[in-house]
Amino acid sequence: MTQSAHGRCHCGAVQLSVPRLPADVTECHCSICRRYGALWAYYKVKEVSFTGPTELYVWGRKYIAFHRCAKCGCVVAWTPRGDYPECAVNARMLEGLNLEIVRVIVEEDASG
Repeated sequence: MTQSAHGRCHCGAVQLSVPRLPADVTECHCSICRRYGALWAYYKVKEVSFTGPTELYVWGRKYIAFHRCAKCGCVVAWTPRGDYPECAVNARMLEGLNLEIVRVIVEEDASG
């Protein structure tokens, strides 16, 4: 049985919950993700919950919204702005993430 995983932003105001720790994460090199330094773990939208004060940032094609803590500014997730079934959590926020055993997939496309 898989165990849910939890995390939080730096100040603790935003709390995250996902069904399990990721087996792999994506290091995206698009123009915004490389600045955020996030490692994205993908889940179905309905599997992820986060609570607390967040602000949204939407840019470019406007098909995803980045959620950041309204207090400390940590980017905690992105969610689709349409019917796309997946979202991503910044795995760096998850407690117990061991990067020595998680596969890091590097996405080199920097066009975004």
